[in-house]
Amino acid sequence: MIRGGFLSEEGRAYLQAVVRRPTERHGVARRANAILLLDDGWSCEDVARALYLDDDTVRGWHKAFTTDGTQALRSFGWKGSQSKLSRCQEAELVETLSAKLFPSTAAVMAHVERRYGIAYSKPGMIQLLHRLGFDYRKPKGLPAKADAAAQEAFVTCYDKLLNRLEPDEIVYFSDAVHPEYQSRPAYGWIRRGDKLAVKRGKGRERMNLMGALCLENFDLQLIETLKMSTQTTIDLLAKLERANPNKRVIHLILDRAPVHRGEAVRGWLTRPGCRIRLHFLPAYAPNLNAIERLWKVMHEHVTHNRYYDNFRAFADAIMRFFKSTLPRNWKTIRDTVNDNFVIVRPEQFRVIGQTGYYFLPRKGSGSLEVRAGGKK
Repeated sequence: MIRGGFLSEEGRAYLQAVVRRPTERHGVARRANAILLLDDGWSCEDVARALYLDDDTVRGWHKAFTTDGTQALRSFGWKGSQSKLSRCQEAELVETLSAKLFPSTAAVMAHVERRYGIAYSKPGMIQLLHRLGFDYRKPKGLPAKADAAAQEAFVTCYDKLLNRLEPDEIVYFSDAVHPEYQSRPAYGWIRRGDKLAVKRGKGRERMNLMGALCLENFDLQLIETLKMSTQTTIDLLAKLERANPNKRVIHLILDRAPVHRGEAVRGWLTRPGCRIRLHFLPAYAPNLNAIERLWKVMHEHVTHNRYYDNFRAFADAIMRFFKSTLPRNWKTIRDTVNDNFVIVRPEQFRVIGQTGYYFLPRKGSGSLEVRAGGKK
């Protein structure tokens, strides 16, 4: 009998990631699933019944995992064709690919042929890259000077603000957005062989909007202007006061843009009876501004894979989203537009430099080193 609880915390987390990874090979995920169920205390018979296997197969997987660890998940004993690269060459290629971001399969093929004199077909190279542990995906955008400590301090203050909020107080998030009269091609399921296209907009016209969003009731106040200025900020603040006549204090969270902190704005805030209180986000922290998520949803509804004959039709669609679609669907949209903030920690990322090489934090210091082609 196999007793549950044999996995370490790290081992269990690794297997859970394997099971949940959409691109993982079916056979590997199936084995990981079986090991996790055994660790949960299931019997081999129960696991076999759940996964439509026989219990001897489950026992064999557990035995192999006990002997070889996670490597056993990917060992199927099949005899495929021999790799064109030697093990040393594969190891060197892994170092190179881990140090520099290659933009395409063709770029890797060219590098391998130039470095080792070995030509791969595109399907063969894709198979090799998958076997070596690489996926084709985009890096995440990282704010230039993200400060994790400042972000954590803001989230702490924000939580305290909400916990101490009186009934006659309300909180809004504010930011500007500039939708450009251009369609945005976006991913979708397209029938294989169809050459699908979306027309581009004409010209460079754009809207200039400044908004404030309350997550409690999804009230949105918008100002449309030809040019952003301190007066735009003042107009929005005044509109917020008019929209909330029964609120003693209106807390507004926004970034540190000059139009939010100008002398005219400061003067307006010091007038007698002003009910607005500004709370500034840390620098380079758009991830902490909930209204940024609303702008993303707006683009998904209005500009992704959509074309408008003229700028007026485009602008009408933008405003229709805010005035009609948002109020009608806010209970669904709020699942995405919320204050479940994620702290951006630069030390968790390897950062791509101007040359395409990764900059890595040096161990035990805050400075950076550059790796290129496996050399430090």
